[in-house]
Amino acid sequence: MGILVQKFGGTSLSTPLAREHVIRHVKRELASGFSLVVVVSAMGRKGEPYATDTLLDLAVQSGNSLPDRERDMLMCCGEIISAANLCGLLEQEGIRSTVLTGAQAGFLTDNSYGNARILDVRTERILRELREHKVVIVTGFQGQTEAGDFTTLGRGGSDTSATALGAALRADMVDIYTDVDGILTADPRIVEDAKQLTYVSYTEICNMAYQGAKVIHPRAVEIAMQAQIPVRVRSTFSEAEGTLVTHPEGFSDVSHGVVDRFVTGIAYVSNITQISVECPEGNGTGVQLQIFKSMADNEISVDFINVTPSEALYTVNDDKSEQAIAVLQELGLRPKSLSGCAKVSVIGGGINGVPGIMARIVEALSSQNIQILQSADSNTTIWVLVKKEDMVQSVRALHTKFELHR
Repeated sequence: MGILVQKFGGTSLSTPLAREHVIRHVKRELASGFSLVVVVSAMGRKGEPYATDTLLDLAVQSGNSLPDRERDMLMCCGEIISAANLCGLLEQEGIRSTVLTGAQAGFLTDNSYGNARILDVRTERILRELREHKVVIVTGFQGQTEAGDFTTLGRGGSDTSATALGAALRADMVDIYTDVDGILTADPRIVEDAKQLTYVSYTEICNMAYQGAKVIHPRAVEIAMQAQIPVRVRSTFSEAEGTLVTHPEGFSDVSHGVVDRFVTGIAYVSNITQISVECPEGNGTGVQLQIFKSMADNEISVDFINVTPSEALYTVNDDKSEQAIAVLQELGLRPKSLSGCAKVSVIGGGINGVPGIMARIVEALSSQNIQILQSADSNTTIWVLVKKEDMVQSVRALHTKFELHR
């Protein structure tokens, strides 16, 4: 039998009604003949008893002095509670199941507590349990070091756990269940006629995730892409197939007719600050090295980088802008900054080599009197920096310009 990995997020497990939907999805896939590995997140969101952020509040209430190693031990509790609860519900339905922590499931990580990287996934125990016809429930988001200490994988870690298991087990598919029907062409809170995508490439969804779309974590997509394991993003609360994430060659499995689109979706990231520093003639390279080395030394992440012989232009998150400016001033530089900006991204596997895409972006934004502060591009993405107050209208104008509602 083929192996299917199902991942259920916190909202999919937070209420008795939601958990009934989870059990229905498990039953359906068992009836289809799959061996099932079910990856779970902690139940609910901040404020609910067993959510990860709620558990972290306990550390804050205790003085917020918990060491990183022990903090990861605390954060692992939510998934363990969630997995044990689901196991009991499945057994009540007559479905044999067993729970494995990330460590028991074979996740070996480095010791970067809070944001550990997976070094290996040793699947022997999972395969042994599957051979006994059990549903294997795995706690997402966690692993262990060589020394046996708990680690967590950072934000989106349960998605990463699911695709890593899919890759290690050579699964037929990884299903990521969430509270939306699939991946949309834009944020539906901004664009009312945003359309669900039937299929999207690994590269496109990776870019959408990095540029602000929150449906699946980009680390998870990268693992699936490397292993060429297809992923579906689906709703826990419906039977719809959702969005298939795969290589473009796989689109023929879900599409009838010719696939020909330049742009797949529009994403955005807000609350960023643009910083510009003039570089003196004759010493531009030295100043540029000073700028970016100082940002790295102070652990300030930089983005949207444009470098010329006379200027270094880049962005940081608004909450890091004061620190970034202070660091540059300590070097004797005179940075200029513009806070309250937003990066809007036009994403599509068909952009590369197609004339006129940038012209259409400029046309769409200029028709709304929106100023482009900065731009950059890659093979699959064109980014524009705008003022935050223009962000919503920018997303809507670009969505309309590229006819993504059709």
